[in-house]
Amino acid sequence: MKKGKRYAELAKLVDRSVLYDPSEAAKLVCETGKAKFDETVELHVRLGVDSRHADQQVRGAVVLPHGTGRTKRVLVLAKGPKAEEAKEAGAEYVGDDDMVAKIEKENWFDFDVIIATPDMMGKLGKLGKVLGPKGLMPNPKAGTVTMDVTKAVNEVKAGKIEYRLDKSNIIHCPVGKVSFGPEKIEDNVKALMEAIIKAKPAAAKGQYIKNCSIAATMGPGIKINATKFS
Repeated sequence: MKKGKRYAELAKLVDRSVLYDPSEAAKLVCETGKAKFDETVELHVRLGVDSRHADQQVRGAVVLPHGTGRTKRVLVLAKGPKAEEAKEAGAEYVGDDDMVAKIEKENWFDFDVIIATPDMMGKLGKLGKVLGPKGLMPNPKAGTVTMDVTKAVNEVKAGKIEYRLDKSNIIHCPVGKVSFGPEKIEDNVKALMEAIIKAKPAAAKGQYIKNCSIAATMGPGIKINATKFS
């Protein structure tokens, strides 16, 4: 893909042969995120595991200390008192069979996260082929299948993100906006990296963190010295 003149100029600020300290990388990503909109900053981490094996999957969730800069719309699937609890906690959408049917029949996806009580998971099973590829299927490891819906909603609103390995053994996650400034971005990066390191599968052999980099939406990738997190 051909890059524009603006990208080429920004790329000159980054030395591709250098592994930057987290603080330096956070500073650089703010300097290279100069678009006319508030660019999202993403962290990309390549792991030394094989996602084809169930015992080498890496998945979980973490509350970023400064959030992501984006308010997520929450759908809670629950009945009775738990549904009322979800409404009080601030969930945008609350329901049970009616919401499942709305997704299935109307292809409705005006939400970013689904939180479900365990008794609703049987109903959601038939939507696995639709929700799975979009990363929307609730999961106990991510804290989105739970009876404590108040805590789950509060955490999502506070900046909780889910991380998971893709087919190429890389985790891609937002860690804030350029407007956050270097210090907050660095805090968020450290929180995410600590969670990923803690989630290392017992079956993983050899070097776990192969490499990691950070980039703004329209900016160049900046390599980070991953040994600073271990």
